[in-house]
Amino acid sequence: MTIDASQDALGTVCLAGRVKGVLFDIDETVVDLYQAIKHAMVFAGAKLLPDFTPAAWDHFAALYMADPWEFYDRYVLGEFTFAQQRGLRARAVFEQVGFTGFDAPAEQRWIADFEEAQPQYFRAFDDVAPLLDALDEANVPYGAVSNNVHDYQRAKLDRAGLQRIEVLVGIDTVKAAKPRPEIFWEGCRQLGTAPEETLYVGDNFLVDGVGSMNAGLLGVWLNRGEKELPPVEKADAASAGAVRGIGSLAQLPELLGLGAPPLNCDAHLS
Repeated sequence: MTIDASQDALGTVCLAGRVKGVLFDIDETVVDLYQAIKHAMVFAGAKLLPDFTPAAWDHFAALYMADPWEFYDRYVLGEFTFAQQRGLRARAVFEQVGFTGFDAPAEQRWIADFEEAQPQYFRAFDDVAPLLDALDEANVPYGAVSNNVHDYQRAKLDRAGLQRIEVLVGIDTVKAAKPRPEIFWEGCRQLGTAPEETLYVGDNFLVDGVGSMNAGLLGVWLNRGEKELPPVEKADAASAGAVRGIGSLAQLPELLGLGAPPLNCDAHLS
């Protein structure tokens, strides 16, 4: 499956007038979590890895974010606490870079230092505020649905200057995580919109794009880094083919028909 070249046209005819509400993922969609993690890792790990270069820290943070061991997904499923998954991910990355001194006391210090530093670096992406301004002007309600707990993500949004995203659904809100439909439906319920008239935007193609489509919403994949599409299960092929792809939130007003004239209906993945 590849992105159709016609996605540049954004298909505003398809969605203009159809969308009554918009829901967002948070991490790497409206909040630049990668940069916050990298800065916090430098703060927490500089004493352990004093000779690390900026490029080495980039690699460290990228490996932590990629989480090939799926510790975060296992936290979402209830296998670990949030702090435990953070420590396990850090331990695995330190092992990958060849550091052998990450014992239990070092891990606890690292987690404490990381958690102290990270909130100081929460920032919204530059394309978020203009989009929210456009939605406000058009009287389109919006909110967030996240695969983390409500209070943690509420604090994150507030630190990032996104207090106006008032509707927020976490995995503890309905005891369900994306891509289960219940968590998307709760976001719609709080917005006061039906699923079929609600747009969901997220950076994870399968969890956000396909998951929201399977729940009856209009899924949009925010692909900031031009990532390749992941493999799709045969049962999800129809939903995956209907997910729209964008490279920036600055494209959403056009997709929604809020400013530019409608273009065509081919802004999906095929």
